[in-house]
Amino acid sequence: MLYNRLKKIFPKDFLIKNELFFRRFIYIFYAGNNHQCTICEKTFRKFLTNQRGEELCPSCGSMPRDRRLFSEFKKEKSEAGVVKLLDFSPSRSLYRKLSKDKSIRYYPTDLSTDFISEYQYDITKIPVEDGFFDFIFCFHILEHIDDDKAAIQELFRTLKKGGKAFVQTPFIEGNIYENPAVKTDEDRLKHFGQADHVRIYSVNGLAERLKNEGFEVEIKIFEEDPFFGLRKDETILLLSKN
Repeated sequence: MLYNRLKKIFPKDFLIKNELFFRRFIYIFYAGNNHQCTICEKTFRKFLTNQRGEELCPSCGSMPRDRRLFSEFKKEKSEAGVVKLLDFSPSRSLYRKLSKDKSIRYYPTDLSTDFISEYQYDITKIPVEDGFFDFIFCFHILEHIDDDKAAIQELFRTLKKGGKAFVQTPFIEGNIYENPAVKTDEDRLKHFGQADHVRIYSVNGLAERLKNEGFEVEIKIFEEDPFFGLRKDETILLLSKN
């Protein structure tokens, strides 16, 4: 309730700029040991809940998919040496965590400028040499891209051999649903579930497209973990380039 009141009082840009200050204040009301965030590692009594019913960390604001992604990234990342990580449209919680990690050369990018980032890469034309990145985060990006084949080719080209990419989109059962005749925001909302989406992938359909461009694909479906606020049946496609 307090968080919603702050959103009504202050402009969005002001809240983002001063988010950590407000969160330190909000966290006082949530202090406890029932749950923990995988990103900021703070413990608390309960999660905040947004309008979509997602459980947010009261300390850093992470969403369940952010916490799951970070947990899986830690499993795959070697402790030795510095790695280069490309992160498309990063969440603010991950941006704050990863940009301070001295073992990561972090490349947060967002073409729309709606997210905090230092780069504005077009995913279909990433301006780096072949095999540049050790890791790539591509969460909830491909469903926005008209030419997803070109985007997937660029992900493959820029990932080094032995590298890993984490991909997630909204998913449906059955086949990928695309319709080039659907062009307006209103129709896209009706057909694809969001005004700026151009398709809805199925898990196997997206995996097949990724394999066609050279990736090895592991489909990871997870169990619920209430302590960390991780959802049941969440799916991540873990890509390898060998």
